Amino acid sequence: MKPRAQRARSGVRLQLRRRVLAWSPPRRELTRWASAALGRSGAGRELGVCMVGPAESARLNARFRGRDRPTNVLSFAQAPLPRTARAGQPLGELVICPRVLRQEARTQAKTLRAHWAHLVVHGALHLAGYDHERAADARRMERREIAVLRRLDFVNPYRS
Repeated sequence: MKPRAQRARSGVRLQLRRRVLAWSPPRRELTRWASAALGRSGAGRELGVCMVGPAESARLNARFRGRDRPTNVLSFAQAPLPRTARAGQPLGELVICPRVLRQEARTQAKTLRAHWAHLVVHGALHLAGYDHERAADARRMERREIAVLRRLDFVNPYRS
């Protein structure tokens, strides 16, 4: 087993902010899931996770994506700093709406924990440069999500 300091450096450093009272997995799990998605590109970097209600999620979704409804997760990348300042550089922030996430988990017959894992991985991959605007990019991103989630002992989230 690695010493504690090495383990902390090998993964992303996660800051969790709660703007709503709702269940979420422990911060250590969120950190493990994001770190698995980001791999070496997340080592020692900072990631914010902010839990918001449906109204704030809808406002952000409308402003940044042109979709006037709450959504499960939004990813906001941090502008890159010069290479010399890379260690500890913020990656960005994931804004998660637990109420939307909970409803989706129910509708899709998934456990809440598994759906949280999927959306943290999905959002982190967006920060790593993955996208799903074109079909080929979507397939590439889904393959990566499935592989990361499998390593974390979760089933394929795209199979019902």
